[in-house]
Amino acid sequence: MSGMSRREFLRRSVASGVAGGVVLSGAGKVAAGVAGGQQVATVIDLSKCDGCGGREVPECVAACRTANGARFPEPEGPIHDYWPQKKHEDWSQKRHLTNRLTPYNWLFVQRVDVSHEGKTSTVFVPRRCMHCDNPPCANLCPFSAQEKTPEGPVLIDPNICFGGAKCRDVCPWSIPQRQAGVGLYMKVAPRYLGGGVMYKCDLCYDRITKGQLPACVEACPRQALSFGSREEMQQLAASRAKEIQGFIYGDRENGGTSTWYVSPVPFTAIHQALQAKDMKPGMPVAVDNYMDSFEGMAKGLLLAPFAGAVAAGVAAYRTLRKGE
Repeated sequence: MSGMSRREFLRRSVASGVAGGVVLSGAGKVAAGVAGGQQVATVIDLSKCDGCGGREVPECVAACRTANGARFPEPEGPIHDYWPQKKHEDWSQKRHLTNRLTPYNWLFVQRVDVSHEGKTSTVFVPRRCMHCDNPPCANLCPFSAQEKTPEGPVLIDPNICFGGAKCRDVCPWSIPQRQAGVGLYMKVAPRYLGGGVMYKCDLCYDRITKGQLPACVEACPRQALSFGSREEMQQLAASRAKEIQGFIYGDRENGGTSTWYVSPVPFTAIHQALQAKDMKPGMPVAVDNYMDSFEGMAKGLLLAPFAGAVAAGVAAYRTLRKGE
């Protein structure tokens, strides 16, 4: 290990081990103007988003719910507590909620008053999965239920997710949401194993692989959301931030993401305003990636052999399902 620090050795070991434990989907045709298999990204311009004022539900939120409604969970009762805990997560009676993330609402818009340089302005922030470059949620899922696709979106396979919620624990924004009473654990050991299935935005992967736009991007009346190749979106974020003398979020956070926010006010001020109102998730600036911590690397090393074995089973399972 001459010339290599223990930290770098662990980092490389985790990367190779986890890579062997994740089954990536085949590259397909992505949105119009983006070459097949090319990485994609989104830009969310907070200087343009007004939360669709006057509408009960923002257009992007309504479009997301319509596009993904057929995939929302339908739990089976009775729903048992998560053994040995005395609780479970059931959102099936709260499907109407659009002011937070739930298994039935994968995108919502925060409205927060932000003070900066003696002025107070109202900022609207669409929130959903950031689709990180090196997602700890996918890297540390012991059942390989999550995957980082070649195009960039991070997906959760509801057919093999046990709802352990480790993905939510390691996400800086706690994005994935859990619904009990559904999933593989119901067929294996509903009283003792797992907790359901985790749900979140997948950037409308089924749409973009058919050459369509994500539903939220297509629906935005103010064109506050943009979608395209990663390179184009990176250039758009930089040019727009320069144009409004603003700030960018998502290029460094959690080691980098496929979602860039552009804002006329600093994201430190937005995060402070969200925290002051106890609004979640926050927008911590330059937040570290859990996989870069010693604990994260160690867990990755421990899980890698198990994840590799599970991945083989997952590949066989998916092959069988395709033949059904």
